[in-house]
Amino acid sequence: MGILLSSPEVSPALATLIDRLKRSDMAALARCITLTESGGPASDVVHRAIQELTGRAIVVGFSGPPGAGKSTLIDAFISLLRAERKTIAVAAVDPSSPISGGSVLGDRIRMQRHTSDPGVFIRSIASRGHLGGLSESIHRVVDLMDASGRDVVIVETVGAGQSEVEIVEVADLCIVVNAPNLGDDIQAIKAGILEIADILVVNKADLPLASRTTDQLKSMLKLRSSNQNVAVIETVATTGKGVESLVAAVEARGILTAEEKRARRSRRIQRLVAQLAGRRVRDRVLGLASAEASAIFTSALEARISIAEAADRVLEVLL
Repeated sequence: MGILLSSPEVSPALATLIDRLKRSDMAALARCITLTESGGPASDVVHRAIQELTGRAIVVGFSGPPGAGKSTLIDAFISLLRAERKTIAVAAVDPSSPISGGSVLGDRIRMQRHTSDPGVFIRSIASRGHLGGLSESIHRVVDLMDASGRDVVIVETVGAGQSEVEIVEVADLCIVVNAPNLGDDIQAIKAGILEIADILVVNKADLPLASRTTDQLKSMLKLRSSNQNVAVIETVATTGKGVESLVAAVEARGILTAEEKRARRSRRIQRLVAQLAGRRVRDRVLGLASAEASAIFTSALEARISIAEAADRVLEVLL
């Protein structure tokens, strides 16, 4: 049961905002995402208030190396979903500006034809240096988009290579996009993100060596420890070729039971708790100034104990 909007914790203005979000108000969704990225008590209140409305949308993650055409493919993917009258929300996670901290690429530019469509909500989110191809707030952002009543939530990762496996923590279905002629294209995805792919896409399939890339991926799937039944689909996002096959594959694989959705949400909540706990422990360790803590740090500095042992001792001090 989520927090009641009549609770003293919820100001009248915030209660109104949450109510508008629940009624699919796009401006309210945008404002709630801003609150979430800013952090603080209001972010926690909003997240608690919308929990009972989450778990209805299918969350589709798009990952893969830079230059594979993820944004263009998502644009074509959205067009077909809208033809089916499905409502969409997109969280496009971009690298952060080292100066402003905001998103750099602004993938909404590549999806510009959908910006005036009330059935499509697109938000660029700065990664702010967070590893894993996503942003630290992405779990809550996905919940907000879900709670706003969207049928499909799309998450596009930064495109940072093998560190992008965090997408599996967020998405119900993971699509890994690759393209030929990107240098060692198979090397770019063969480790972590090959393992988490539910669907593999070879985009820009009209380029030379595309069929070779497709064959390599199919061969490499045999090395997976489990779930080798992964679709490998060739697309040309700029023309729409193959995108219908991608939509069909998503619809075929994206049907989850209530228990499966709850299990995924449970893992997402566990991730959120772990992230916050890690930050708080780090802040407390950095603030330690007792003689006991100083002795531990000195012992590690002089190699009388290992860093791992020092960490265990510091945790004992905190507890």
